[in-house]
Amino acid sequence: MFRIALVVCLLAGALAAAAPAHARLPWPATTLQLGLDDEEGGAAALRESAPFGLRYHYLAGGVNTGGGWATWATGGGSFVTGFVEDSVANGMVPVFSYYQLRQSRPGASRGDERQAIVTNLADRATMRAWFEDVRLFFERAGATGQPVVLQVEPDLWGYVQQTGGDDAGDVPAQVAATGLPELAGLPDTAAGVARAVKRLRDRNAPKVLLGYPLSIWGTGKDIAISNEDDASVDHLSHRSVRFLRSLRTSFDVLFSEVADRDSGYAVKRDGRDPADVWWDAHDFRRFGRYIANVHRATRLPVVVWQIPLGNTLYRAIDDTPHHYADNRVQWLLGGGTRQHLREWVRAGVVALLFGSGQADGTCACDAARDGVTNPPPNGTHRRPSLSADDDGGYFRARARAYYRDGALPLPAATRGRAPRFTR
Repeated sequence: MFRIALVVCLLAGALAAAAPAHARLPWPATTLQLGLDDEEGGAAALRESAPFGLRYHYLAGGVNTGGGWATWATGGGSFVTGFVEDSVANGMVPVFSYYQLRQSRPGASRGDERQAIVTNLADRATMRAWFEDVRLFFERAGATGQPVVLQVEPDLWGYVQQTGGDDAGDVPAQVAATGLPELAGLPDTAAGVARAVKRLRDRNAPKVLLGYPLSIWGTGKDIAISNEDDASVDHLSHRSVRFLRSLRTSFDVLFSEVADRDSGYAVKRDGRDPADVWWDAHDFRRFGRYIANVHRATRLPVVVWQIPLGNTLYRAIDDTPHHYADNRVQWLLGGGTRQHLREWVRAGVVALLFGSGQADGTCACDAARDGVTNPPPNGTHRRPSLSADDDGGYFRARARAYYRDGALPLPAATRGRAPRFTR
């Protein structure tokens, strides 16, 4: 009897150690939703153009520069409150991409982005200000009582992975050493940073879905531009899962991106080889395989965000500022079969967020302030513009068609509650 009781006790202890801190928050939609980068006060106009389920905005500017997001609107973090309330009033879930560390001092002066991140992670005053800024976000978002989605520091985790050899616990960072009482006992590592954010979320904003970026280049091989075979993609995705587990905390959703700029922008402005930046069917399949592997291993839903908005059809797209060509919108929303969308839903994707990571990238708005543009037809760009939007109106037209034909249902296992990483 003693031996049986001992086995039972040991098994119970093992199960308790393996159990997640709490079930993850369910994704707040039952169908594949589209979203768009949107400005303050723009929710009503966005929703009128198509029944989008999401809208997103960067929170940026740095935590110790005097110009961070907390100073926007009327200050004190009021921008977040206003953006959430505006979104909810118009039937959309607000999504924020918190991008503060790279722009903070002293790392902001470093030309090399990875070194800037490492420098700031190791600076006690900077990290204390960063955690206080994160806490302010959660206080503001939590006070609304509404579901909100937060992506924590795109790019940061890719550089941490490269620095720590797939282990965030091997990258130094100031966490408990900042002296903030809420962070006592946490390790002074990048993994500790992730755990600290989770702790601040749990205490201040339990309805905020916490998301971490799934870096497609954190392994050192960028699958957006490298033509890896299936075995290599499987190996890289396994390394990505290993890195995510090294954070040693639980969260609710993964974010992944296909690019941060239109292909035409990368060729025209950056001098890149078109063969590297323009995606074909093999690139899309490779990306789908990668995120499907990670989704199966983590059981976390995936948001693909910052999808470029250019196209190869409309005359407005002439590879000038705000009018750069790309083919991702066409691949996902063009045509009539929805095959590509269904493949990504099966891979674990729950939302597509469109917008450029470059200030003068293509916009589904009139960012160029040049009205309806119809330069002479060039190559495949022969269709006259539908509106003053810089992409000729193509994206909003395709978004309306997507919702008119019925948003695709998400598998229950993808959107519902499921086990997560443990602490």
